[in-house]
Amino acid sequence: MNKMKLLFFSMVLFFSSMTLAQVSSVTVSGIVTHKDKSAVPYTNIVLKNAKDNTFVSGTITNEEGRFSLAEIKPGNYHLEISLSGYISKEQPLFIGSLSEFLDIPPVELELKSSEKETKIEEVIVTASKKNEIGNQLDKKTYSVADNISQSGGSVLQSMQNLPGITVQDGKVQLRGNDKVTVLIDGKQTALTGFGSQTGLDNIPSSAIDKIEIINNPSSKYDANGNAGIINIIMKKNKQNGWNGKAGFTTGLGSLWIRKENLPDIWPQYTFTPKINPSVSLNYRKDKINIFLQADNLYTQTLNKNEFMTRTYDDGTIINSQLKRNRNTNFLTTKAGIDWTIDSQNTLTVSGMYGSEKIIDRGDQPFFNNDLSQRFRLWQFLEDELKTTVMASAAYQHKFKEAGHHLNIGFNYTFHREDEKYFYDNYLPASTGTDAFKLLSDEQVYDFNVDYVKPLKYGRIEAGIKVRNRSIPTNMHFIPGINSVIDVSAGGWADYKEFIPAVYSNYVFENEKWEAELGVRLEYVKIQYDVNPNHPTYKSDGYNYTQPFPNLRLAYKLNDRNRFSIFYNRRVDRPNEVDIRIFPKYDDAEIIKVGNPALRPQFTNSIELGYKHNWDNGYLYTAAYHRFSNGTISRISSTVPGSTLIYAVFQNAGRSYNSGIEAVWNQKISKTYSFNVNGNLYRNQINAFSVENLYPIPNTFSAGRQTGVSGNVKFNNTFKFAKGFDAQLTAVYLAPDIIPQGKIGSRFSMDMGVKKSIQNGKGELFLNASDLFNTMVIKKKIQGDGFRYTSDDYYETQVIRLGYSYKF
Repeated sequence: MNKMKLLFFSMVLFFSSMTLAQVSSVTVSGIVTHKDKSAVPYTNIVLKNAKDNTFVSGTITNEEGRFSLAEIKPGNYHLEISLSGYISKEQPLFIGSLSEFLDIPPVELELKSSEKETKIEEVIVTASKKNEIGNQLDKKTYSVADNISQSGGSVLQSMQNLPGITVQDGKVQLRGNDKVTVLIDGKQTALTGFGSQTGLDNIPSSAIDKIEIINNPSSKYDANGNAGIINIIMKKNKQNGWNGKAGFTTGLGSLWIRKENLPDIWPQYTFTPKINPSVSLNYRKDKINIFLQADNLYTQTLNKNEFMTRTYDDGTIINSQLKRNRNTNFLTTKAGIDWTIDSQNTLTVSGMYGSEKIIDRGDQPFFNNDLSQRFRLWQFLEDELKTTVMASAAYQHKFKEAGHHLNIGFNYTFHREDEKYFYDNYLPASTGTDAFKLLSDEQVYDFNVDYVKPLKYGRIEAGIKVRNRSIPTNMHFIPGINSVIDVSAGGWADYKEFIPAVYSNYVFENEKWEAELGVRLEYVKIQYDVNPNHPTYKSDGYNYTQPFPNLRLAYKLNDRNRFSIFYNRRVDRPNEVDIRIFPKYDDAEIIKVGNPALRPQFTNSIELGYKHNWDNGYLYTAAYHRFSNGTISRISSTVPGSTLIYAVFQNAGRSYNSGIEAVWNQKISKTYSFNVNGNLYRNQINAFSVENLYPIPNTFSAGRQTGVSGNVKFNNTFKFAKGFDAQLTAVYLAPDIIPQGKIGSRFSMDMGVKKSIQNGKGELFLNASDLFNTMVIKKKIQGDGFRYTSDDYYETQVIRLGYSYKF
């Protein structure tokens, strides 16, 4: 059987791929002057290819002697400057790959009567290759529209097919690490938990333009997230006049039951509907640009269907099933106005509204070993509403040199979490009812100033950012008859965060070397005040001032070969939900609770990379190593006299993550191209001992844990005649270690087709995720006095049909 699986998988690997859109351009600017520094207007500027001297671009200087050449591809060029009556000049230009703009030092023209020798100097110009791995040091960019097999779903579903990303337990991982900061339009927002990963499975992908993966962030980014950053870019149009796009997607999931329920519970969701209308509107005239993007994603989902067997040291065996039928409606709307005050000043004011409504109906029966006796039945209803309101103002001043600008921004966010749970607890001799209500109102104020100045050999960046964040939370437990919840653990808690930061960054490039050196200095003050009557936890907090340096260095052997090295230091601060003191009962016998004593996890990372290009493809390989102090993990333990398991976040000591990654991209023909992405890594968690305080103090110790794992993605893209495109994707995730245990291997295939219609204005698509319904999450956990195994047959197979029209 294993040989057959291997053969099948090998065949799938051969027929899979994904390509990256390749767009690269640079804006070159400068000024032409007399020897006395006065401007020389109406000078001819001509750019020619250095290889064959063919014309590439041209312009003339304005009345101030300035010129600008846009959309220039990387390569070697000659720049010719000429004007009747003056001695012409010719300068070699090299276009690199680190900056989108460069301002050439002033070019002095001399009258022909002068006998002075014209000086020819080398000018270094840099460009941005936004979508090609390795040529831009800090990120890889992927268009959501090109991900045909996941169109019409959520952002999380779109991400799981991208090279370098894996998804586990609803969280994205980069190179086997889930400490990833998620941004929207370059900012931490409440939609994604201010840098964490909440809500990704509900944000419609129809609202997204592209996704950026930043494995080695520079100092201009917040220091949070040691595995890297994922930046989600939302759609925004700037075409003249009225224009827009409307779309509608529908689909079905859970097409058949993969494992039957345990006795006496509500049926699993099957044939779950998905509905996603979207609209994008834009109006631009003169100095005003008005934009609107609205998307609504309604889904029914078999969100969880986990079968578990717990075995205790005294011989007790408990079989259970946790099933959660979920209804979700997520509405997101973004609108704003761009005002071009003049050629050098612009102001953008925008607002975003998000509403996420979740209804969960769940069952959790508990049986003995042979299912002949039911110990307990736990049924629940969750009614949750998350509301987000954001307001932003961004001002940009452009100096006369292209790419030389000053940005000032202010963002305000209000996020309300209104959550209600209702429980029924059926025991052999009694029935109990319980409920709770949680209300949390988060407010965040962000202010930032960013400055960029192009240089002859690169650019400098600098800026400041200040954040003030508060999250008052109130948990009200409502015990019923025969209550089993910990009523005393309710009450109020107040989270406060203040983070000012400054950064500077220097980028350098010439024909052989590329470099980036930066440092971010952050002061962090966290205070968490809790209800003084809480039986376990007390108010706590911490503060620190820490530098977070980054270094990037690349050496170009030639046009086809490049070596690079990266280093950075980053931090993972516990989010408010990680330290929240209230027990959570979405699993009746595995109680999750936060830890106010949790402290930040600091990580140092180093990476060595090599890229080789050829005419129709490239190979990029990297070796990386990370080590973290104060590793944040959720630790599960029991207390004497109880079979309940308490899962509490702790700092578990030092951990290591080392591995190699490779990306092979190949265009075979105009019709077919493929991309293979592989990642092999080793995780290690050193021996540690921690004390869980809830519900009573108990100590957990673990020896050193190591594991080797990896993943392979094969993405295949076909471009046929008459506007037909197709994509086939295969993903294999090897077994891996998780806190206190292991997770089994996983495999899935996705496919999709789309067709351009109505003279390119319309588009139809059909896709299917987890085509063969093979994705199952299998875990083995070992604790003090117990162990358990679980298989989660949650919904992964979905078929979608969609249509969009541009106008």
